Amino acid sequence: MTGKICGTGSCIPEAVWDNQKLSEMVETSDEWIRERTGVAARHIALGEETTVSLAAGAARAALENAGMSPEEIQLIIVATVSPDKLMPTTSCEVQKQIGAVNATCFDLNAACTGFLFALNTAQAYLSQGIYRTALIIGAESLSQLTNWEDRSTCILFGDGAGAAVLRASETGIYGLVTHSVGDMGEVLTCSSRNRKEYANGPAAPETYMQMNGKEVFKFAVSKVPEVIGELLEQEGLTTADIRYFLLHQANERIVRSVAKRMKTDMERFPVNIENYGNTSSASIPILMDEMNRKGLLKPGDKLIFSGFGAGLSYGASLMEWQ
Repeated sequence: MTGKICGTGSCIPEAVWDNQKLSEMVETSDEWIRERTGVAARHIALGEETTVSLAAGAARAALENAGMSPEEIQLIIVATVSPDKLMPTTSCEVQKQIGAVNATCFDLNAACTGFLFALNTAQAYLSQGIYRTALIIGAESLSQLTNWEDRSTCILFGDGAGAAVLRASETGIYGLVTHSVGDMGEVLTCSSRNRKEYANGPAAPETYMQMNGKEVFKFAVSKVPEVIGELLEQEGLTTADIRYFLLHQANERIVRSVAKRMKTDMERFPVNIENYGNTSSASIPILMDEMNRKGLLKPGDKLIFSGFGAGLSYGASLMEWQ
């Protein structure tokens, strides 16, 4: 038994901050940002837009795409590092907003690997027959955790949400390999503002995302090809068997470097970071939804999803599009 994706959705904030706007905030330029990251613009949640509202919007779109009602969903998992509240969970708030009254709900935090780990978790429940339907969401309001005076990080991140509806099926394949490297955790961090020392006064610098970009880049371009290779060997496949590799959209240079190391045509490594920036756990499902709605994903296509990020954590999962 595996979970097949029968619907996808996404929800993107209306406000767009292009590189020109950022050049008015910090010492940078459109050319500098594009050359180093591939990002041209990012969407920013403003006003009443929140992590919950973005997640609920993506969920509604995915349910509509699947032709399912909210009442049919038995499990909701939301992957996020930027919840609006610690309690109640984002998943329970989504349940309330969309009316998924029969669902068990919980959140998962694995940073930029979050959607991948949430997908794996849902597959485990579905494969055991515990649930037959699941709604998996990656949702982020990273603008709330971004120091807009730090040009090394603020050029990268954006807000958004993506979702997938899964239904248990007796056909199809699913394989996964995941790893964590806690010893490298300090290269990408963000301290909680709920700690006693931050209770009063303005937010301290360490409560915004801080990253050693060089180390993260080295980690990604080495570990992503490695884990994909491990997965292919485990499943008895080669890169030629895979139609698309959907990677976390952290940096276009990372994606291109992975494709080069794997000696695989870039056409099979789709990118959309130019328009969204790094949306952490939302990046893979947003990309998948775009491809689905453009008709690029065909029944029988073998897809590999690969996430990597804070923790540090990384992994890859194989799925056959049905």
